[in-house]
Amino acid sequence: MSVEPQLTEATEPRPGPGQAPRTDQAVRETLEDYTLRFAPRGYRRWSPMVVATTALGGIAYMADFSIGAGIGLTHGTGNALLAIAVAAVVIFVTGFPLAYYGARYNIDLDLITRGSGFGYYGSVLTSVIFASFTFIFFALEGSIMAQGLEYGLGMPLWLGYLVSTVMVIPLVIYGMKALSRLQVWTTPVWLLLMVAPLVYLIATDPGSVDRFLAHAGTDGDGGVDTASVLLGAGVCLSLIAQIGEQIDYLRFMPPKTEANKRAWWTAVVMAGPGWVVLGALKQAIGVFLAVYILAEVGPARATEPIQQFRSALDAMLPSWTVVPLALALVVISQIKINVTNAYSGSLAWTNSFTRVTGTYPGRLVFVLVNLGFALALMEADMFSFLNSLLGFYSNCAIAWVVTVATDIGVNKYLLHLSPHAPEFRRGMLHAVNPVGVVSFVAASGLSIAMYFHLLGDAMQPYSPVAAAVIAFVLTPVMAVATKGRYYLRRTDDGIAEPLLDPEGNPSAVTLECHVCGERYERPDMTACQAHAAFVCSLCLSTDKTGVHVLPPSPAPA
Repeated sequence: MSVEPQLTEATEPRPGPGQAPRTDQAVRETLEDYTLRFAPRGYRRWSPMVVATTALGGIAYMADFSIGAGIGLTHGTGNALLAIAVAAVVIFVTGFPLAYYGARYNIDLDLITRGSGFGYYGSVLTSVIFASFTFIFFALEGSIMAQGLEYGLGMPLWLGYLVSTVMVIPLVIYGMKALSRLQVWTTPVWLLLMVAPLVYLIATDPGSVDRFLAHAGTDGDGGVDTASVLLGAGVCLSLIAQIGEQIDYLRFMPPKTEANKRAWWTAVVMAGPGWVVLGALKQAIGVFLAVYILAEVGPARATEPIQQFRSALDAMLPSWTVVPLALALVVISQIKINVTNAYSGSLAWTNSFTRVTGTYPGRLVFVLVNLGFALALMEADMFSFLNSLLGFYSNCAIAWVVTVATDIGVNKYLLHLSPHAPEFRRGMLHAVNPVGVVSFVAASGLSIAMYFHLLGDAMQPYSPVAAAVIAFVLTPVMAVATKGRYYLRRTDDGIAEPLLDPEGNPSAVTLECHVCGERYERPDMTACQAHAAFVCSLCLSTDKTGVHVLPPSPAPA
């Protein structure tokens, strides 16, 4: 079927909350940040560099310092630096195709995952994996902030956990507009407080570099050991899912044109896979600072960022300035990342719940759910078993990200078995695609078994390698075995207007959804099965009867 549309060009930004007529709660809320939706051109008014700065502001977290310190103190500096480098290369390579698709087609990682091997309901599995990432790292950052509040203000840890959780709620209620202002204005202060003490220490105490490089770790003899490198890389690779949070910002990139293509590509690489460059540097700095303060505070506290930067600032500044500045660095860092964790987690939970139940309860509900999980982890003292938790989680995250990246890079561009343009709309996708689901389950299941020594102690350090290799190999094998027939339920969405414009960007033509009465850009719409009209992706997701959902394409004769 094909419906002739009434066409208009999107020349004005979408109305914000309280401005849109004829709208219910779901429509009002999703027009602020396009929760569950394609992000339309009429809303994407930021320059590539503003989007990139906002996205990079979300990686101001201090967990990197703790992660690097933990690996370095355990396995030694040499093994730690190699582990950090190995993980960074894997994260960069797998993150590039995901970042490109998010920025080019203006959809988040959940929507990318749906059409890249998992199916409409199959990607609920990975949405839960990503949501878990956000509350695990929210809890980690909240723990670091609570340590800072305890050190600087004498606040009990349990109260610090609660304060660090509650304070982000007002900031994360709104979407990209509020977050972009917060990240842009706080980034220069954060960079100055982080970089200046390190430069001062190296300049005034060159011997600190020699001590750093010579540190052997508690489990090493100073030499390079493959098992130690892989164990450390497994912990670092728990951060591979960070690309999902980067894409939550990159989806608001402007269209790529001849005029802006250099700035566009720079922003995508810098704020997409490029986040790991700064992340790896922070992990290496964490090793350096932990070794620097080890004799002063002992191994248990040397992994705490508040102790690391308190000592570094103390060497550079008058004593009366140390506590306020160290506390300011920790608080700014925690706010910058945890508004992103709370925001991205709420999107992931909302996506999953809406698809499974057909009900949109509002993103704020899942902000509170995500924060509740994080607070429970903090009160359980997750900091004391940090590396074990991250090492386990990394197996799931690696299997997911490598599966999707392989589907894009190999199945789409080399084998041409996966549709080139991403698809996310209900009715256009099969419920479950075995290509991604089987690859992910096999890769994560086997690697978790290895991590818990079920295949022998000698295999345990190789669990992250197994997760990556199995996902990389099995994804194209499954695509070939299924001949790609489980990607699309139908190829025609019933609308004659092209999905992409002549430059390959999503079309800016708008159509009216006959269910909610709002106008949305072409990529968000399909024809309605029951009426000679159009329906938007969110109304399709909340259609419990399926009356608006297009039928599958007829089987070939």
